[in-house]
Amino acid sequence: MDFSEKGVYCLVFESKDCIIEVGKKGNFSFSEGFHIYTGSALGPGGMKRVKRHIDLSSKKDKDPRWHVDYLHLNSSFKLAWAVCARTSSRLECELARRLGGDSAKGFGCTDCSCRSHLFYREKNPLSEVMGAFEALGLLPVLLEC
Repeated sequence: MDFSEKGVYCLVFESKDCIIEVGKKGNFSFSEGFHIYTGSALGPGGMKRVKRHIDLSSKKDKDPRWHVDYLHLNSSFKLAWAVCARTSSRLECELARRLGGDSAKGFGCTDCSCRSHLFYREKNPLSEVMGAFEALGLLPVLLEC
């Protein structure tokens, strides 16, 4: 994967039951299972943003910048996979709509009108995530974390 290219991505976390304070958004309650975060990497750094997420999850060496960073830094969450695809189109919200379902209201979507960009699944959602990328005509790349 060329991390300098622009794209869209999903981070898939495994979690335990927990409550996490997410900056000014306050406390969020999370159930044990899987959580899918949708994001875009359309800025000048491109998919280097995905690499930053992976590094933060393993090293836990930076202060939180985005809502999802609070998940990376919490011991109840483990980043399992990152799924990404090259695109210069803004498909993050469409990907979020396709995933839908049980979500953390207002999480990761302060710059759009989506209800959320973080979704819960009781069981492993990897095939569903890959299918959502493919339904948008994207070629997903799976990174195990």
